Amino acid sequence: MEYRLITRPAEVLPGAHLISHAGSPLWAAFDIPALADMIAHANAGHVADSRFACAPFARITLIPGSAWQDALTDSLLTHLRPLFKSPASEEVVLDCTSLTENRVRDSALRWFFNLDHSLDDLGLRKRDEQQLRVKTLCGFSLPEQQSALSEAFRQQHAVAKGMLAARRLADIPSETCTPQFVTEEAQRLCAQYPALKCEVLDEKAIVEQGLGLLHAVGKGASRPPRLLAIHYNGAETGPVRSYVGKGITFDTGGLWLKEGAGMYTMKYDMCGAANVLGLMLSIAELKLPVRVMGVLALAENAIGPDAMQPGSVARACNGLTVEINNTDAEGRLVLADAIAWASQRHPQTQYIIDMATLTGAVVKALGYELSGLMTQDEPLRSALTQAGDKSGDEVWSLPLDKRLKKQTESAIADLCNTPTNNAAISASAAWLLHHFCPSDIPWAHLDISGTALWREGGRSVASGRPIPLLMQHLLDDL
Repeated sequence: MEYRLITRPAEVLPGAHLISHAGSPLWAAFDIPALADMIAHANAGHVADSRFACAPFARITLIPGSAWQDALTDSLLTHLRPLFKSPASEEVVLDCTSLTENRVRDSALRWFFNLDHSLDDLGLRKRDEQQLRVKTLCGFSLPEQQSALSEAFRQQHAVAKGMLAARRLADIPSETCTPQFVTEEAQRLCAQYPALKCEVLDEKAIVEQGLGLLHAVGKGASRPPRLLAIHYNGAETGPVRSYVGKGITFDTGGLWLKEGAGMYTMKYDMCGAANVLGLMLSIAELKLPVRVMGVLALAENAIGPDAMQPGSVARACNGLTVEINNTDAEGRLVLADAIAWASQRHPQTQYIIDMATLTGAVVKALGYELSGLMTQDEPLRSALTQAGDKSGDEVWSLPLDKRLKKQTESAIADLCNTPTNNAAISASAAWLLHHFCPSDIPWAHLDISGTALWREGGRSVASGRPIPLLMQHLLDDL
């Protein structure tokens, strides 16, 4: 989707869909018969929407003034979503004169740019007719707003570009979206940016470099695992910021088999890895002056003659052994190896942040709006929390300290991958992971099981979160 910015009503193209508010300065420039009744309706706290008597526009929607300032419940997006199930025009004019709350503005811009992806784009079902799509977002502002608005459009367009790539990849069915497919798709997308370079470890290199946990998870599948590192050098020197993503392209649970209902959305168990890819693309799009590495730990957790067994012990690339007492807790295994590998690949890492659809328990604790944040580094916790508040892609901290030590104790290995008492599941997983990041490198874990998907009408699609959070964190840290 393209965008343009205007400050004069005369620059509005005829036939656009205008989204505005009752007090807009635009109204003085147009003689619209339906406008008086619409303004009265909007002033009463209702959405006023018309496709009739609204020339030169194809459609006018007035959203109550309170929604343009609501940074907590995203009521502006709640009003916008139903409008675009059947778009009226290829161009939308968004009246930004009341978008003075930065969080609401940025969330709205990202949402519009994310209209560029639909499940129909995958080409997996027959469509009798081509649906109208929004191709241009036009932002109308006062002249004194234009500088800030121009920067906001530029940043959120780049953020959305990464989100779109991540969402499209995650929505692809898993029989196609294998570890090798993700690797090849990432290489194709990264080739568009000279600053991005890909490094791939195939199943042989994974074994040779001692990533025994990633190997244990992936060896039961006919489609072998991969470790993909994406390197971005926007600066010649300086520490590397590292991001690690769980990329289980399908999760049966292994020999600890999931029930059918629990397996249905498991093609999305690679959203962490997809979002790392999207994040790297957004960083490259903005040409940020930083050094970054994104690591995608890719495997399919399948049933087969070579599948890992409950009670098996595997050794990570940092030498720690893990008793696998639950094969359905595979995500923390691939993450642990990838975190350790990332710390060895760049010993002068500024921080490591991992993200994963790791536990259903975090959804029970925090719901679908908040990602779980677990870290022992207080500056990193504070910075991520503030970035979440600013971006609207929020996190909530869960405890992570030595009181969880018993949750990962094993009689046969250094650690076990799940607590036998079924308590503190999300924090226990994070406690396991913290052993794989050296103590001198700040580390944080984001459990995105609730936020990686957007749920509406009983259906789930990839959301692209937490890319907005992490981009805001990066921008704040420049």
